[in-house]
Amino acid sequence: MTDRLTFDGPVILGAGLAGLSAALAAGKALVLSPTPLATGCSSAWAQGGMAAALSGDDAPELHAADTLAAGAGLCDPQAVALLTREGPAAVRALAALGAPFDRTGDDFVLSLEAAHSKARVARVGGDGAGAAIMAAVIAAVRATPSIEIRENARARRLLQDATGRVIGLIAEIDGQLVEIIASAVILATGGIGGLYAVTTTPAEVRGEGLGLAALAGATIADPEFVQFHPTAIDIGRDPAPLATEALRGEGAILRDANGRAFMADYHPARELAPRDVVARAIHAERQAGRGAVLDATTAVGDHFPHEFPAVFAACMSAGIDPRVQPIPVTPAVHYHMGGVATDLDGTTSLPGLYAAGECASTGVQGANRLASNSLLEAAVFGARAGRAAAADKAICGPPVSLEPLPDLPDAALQTLRQAMSRDAGVIRDARGLTRLLAEIDALEAIHGPCPTLIAARLIVDAALARHESRGGHYRADFPETAGAVRTFVTLQTESAVVRYAAE
Repeated sequence: MTDRLTFDGPVILGAGLAGLSAALAAGKALVLSPTPLATGCSSAWAQGGMAAALSGDDAPELHAADTLAAGAGLCDPQAVALLTREGPAAVRALAALGAPFDRTGDDFVLSLEAAHSKARVARVGGDGAGAAIMAAVIAAVRATPSIEIRENARARRLLQDATGRVIGLIAEIDGQLVEIIASAVILATGGIGGLYAVTTTPAEVRGEGLGLAALAGATIADPEFVQFHPTAIDIGRDPAPLATEALRGEGAILRDANGRAFMADYHPARELAPRDVVARAIHAERQAGRGAVLDATTAVGDHFPHEFPAVFAACMSAGIDPRVQPIPVTPAVHYHMGGVATDLDGTTSLPGLYAAGECASTGVQGANRLASNSLLEAAVFGARAGRAAAADKAICGPPVSLEPLPDLPDAALQTLRQAMSRDAGVIRDARGLTRLLAEIDALEAIHGPCPTLIAARLIVDAALARHESRGGHYRADFPETAGAVRTFVTLQTESAVVRYAAE
């Protein structure tokens, strides 16, 4: 070890909205970001906005009902009630920090998105919410002297004492390994999109926090539930640009290559059906050779450059003018409903370890996240985790292991990504999942228990074990919905073999 650092406060892994909300709430924190701030995190790429009951004809209870319905029976009602109750204040707090939400006078301009019963999504410049919100939060963090930021920093292992308490981590900062001892660690590392070949998330977001926590012994919840955004823009880019849900809220129509609108064949709500339904419909149309495009020429048309500038720019860069041409679309990994199991304050099953944002599983998202609830969850539960971690001052012993975990080489990662998209994608079955597990076994035999491989294994094992279809998890060999039971698992490590143990 080339360096050692002791920090009197929580260390936060990740600098998206959840991590920076935690830092601001904690007051004093050390934030480790794998990339420069505002890059490499899904928060900054979010287009749709933040869902909250901000209008006179809406209420937290209505928002909660929509969230529970989308979650397909697996949401924690207490967590959902907290999120929707604290949601309006969280949006207003971000506006007070300078996030320039679209307004008409003092009122927020609110959009309707899929599976919402009310227009309740606060946006910025049509499709620029994530970047604008992050700019305001980053400015607030940089203006707080007690918050330290280290960029180009990745966690390589969680450090634990003899009791199992998490007491810090091994980080790689600018290529150097550093042992950091801290009063608490908050995981805010984002989701698992980078484990798949087709994703809308930054490449750096590849389940490392999930794998690190699992290898330390933390309980993981619902890892099989991966959300595929129905309308990634299919122009051959990695990551794939996103055609925001709000386009369908404005009236854009999904058509096949012959111009036929097909969503009525799949759901009575058509384009505003839940995301998993729309994703499977587009997948089915593409598999049948009919193709899929999103036609916003009438719904948005000439207003594209102002109302949806990010979508407009992505399309134009590929030679598609969405004002007059339909947008080719494909499902892509967009969000992970599963994660490190936490309570309402971000506390995990391991003392000293907290989690927030997409890498956590609070029970809010259930089997299928409701559109635009992700930034809201990051802000609400990130702040709660920050406050709880800042108050955690337990006495701990020395670390029992100081070796960094192995890193998965890029060539092996690309192999994994292709296999995950092939066999753990929009539609799954036992044959494909079993084949995928064998490939993960082979990669682990060569490269060791890399956190990214462990995250992939968690997803695949749980998907294989769930003999039903629910929300973002669809089994072609078990298409019916069975009992509403959540998944809670831990990893038990024996030599180099990682096995499941049901909680």
